[in-house]
Amino acid sequence: MDHLQIGSIGSALINPLTYQDRTLYDDIVASLRREDPLFWAEPEGYRPFWAVTKHADICEIERQPDVFLSGPRLELFTIEQECKVKESTGRDTAVGRTLLHMDGSEHRSYRGLSQGWFMPKNLQGIEQRLSQLSREYVDKMAAAGGEFDFVTEISELFPLTVILMILGLPTTEAAELLRLTRNFTGRDVLPVPPGMTRGDLIIKAAQDIFDYFGVVYDQRLKEPRDDVASVIATARINGELISRPEALSYYLLLGLAGHDTTNSTMSGGLLALIKNPRELAKLKANPDLIPTAVDEILRWVSPVNSFMRTATRDYELRGKTVKGGDGILLLFGSGNRDEDVFKDPFEFKVDRKPNPQISFGYGAHVCLGQHLAKLELRAFFKELLSRLENIELAGKPVLRAITTAYQIGSLPIRCQWNRQ
Repeated sequence: MDHLQIGSIGSALINPLTYQDRTLYDDIVASLRREDPLFWAEPEGYRPFWAVTKHADICEIERQPDVFLSGPRLELFTIEQECKVKESTGRDTAVGRTLLHMDGSEHRSYRGLSQGWFMPKNLQGIEQRLSQLSREYVDKMAAAGGEFDFVTEISELFPLTVILMILGLPTTEAAELLRLTRNFTGRDVLPVPPGMTRGDLIIKAAQDIFDYFGVVYDQRLKEPRDDVASVIATARINGELISRPEALSYYLLLGLAGHDTTNSTMSGGLLALIKNPRELAKLKANPDLIPTAVDEILRWVSPVNSFMRTATRDYELRGKTVKGGDGILLLFGSGNRDEDVFKDPFEFKVDRKPNPQISFGYGAHVCLGQHLAKLELRAFFKELLSRLENIELAGKPVLRAITTAYQIGSLPIRCQWNRQ
């Protein structure tokens, strides 16, 4: 397969350093799309899995949640990590039973608890608040002087503030919640303390978040308010309150998915605009393109690298038989560069149409907060571009080595602002 050997591909797909080097990653998955789009990987230390790289195949699998389950094996964990999770929780590979780990009628019931809140019609009520928040953060950028780190000063905090807002929590909690989410999402790169394994880190990071949200749950169960935290705490399925662990897992999903992916998309999107000055100029000259640009930013960044699915029965795909019980790795970033779907997929175009990007997933498990995330991104970039005169890199961006997600650790920038 070009210059890549079969054995090395499986090893590369589970190596965090592959996802840090996006040129290498794009090279590997492009080779797979061309020559072996449904690739059987047997990397050492992992249960084998199929790697799915084509847009059409990812969508075909996601359209059939009864055939391809999300719950049994959601993430690409080592065998050691899976054993540690099962030993600690009694579940296969899930540290918390979030919506992502549910299937069938259970998934539909629990998704329905808050789905209405996150639909576009209901979100209209917070658009003004998002605009105001965007002004505050761009004010912060302008006040920071010429140079600063966009990630630490802005993109890590902006979506976290939105999550706190919809949960009904004070913004003073941002620093603590940021620490907890960093510990959980950075488990591939954080140093392992003596006497612990990386599997232990996963368990501890999840438990720390559960402890944090446990206080929120107890408060809202006793004294509900008009916020999403109360919606979850007082939610009922078939007339019965959902359990405490299920409520805490719901909080975990909102806290992580709502913050981490939007952070990555904001920073990755700004980096793309800086590296493509003609596209930046086009967007500044025509702000009506911002919604289209947000879709392109989502395609370009692909903040979630992958999720796993498990086949419930034998299934024919690409002339091969996926057997019941097989694991399937859906590589969303590869699907978003599929040459059969996107013209010039390695070019960043703010006016790209059509743009069937799958950064939020597809089908039954499409991201619950996709409309909120788009509103946040539109509001922020609209405010930023209306006031920005010039922007450039002030240092080398740092992409973190994480298998599950695209995440920029540092984005030093230098800005000049319009006179107002």
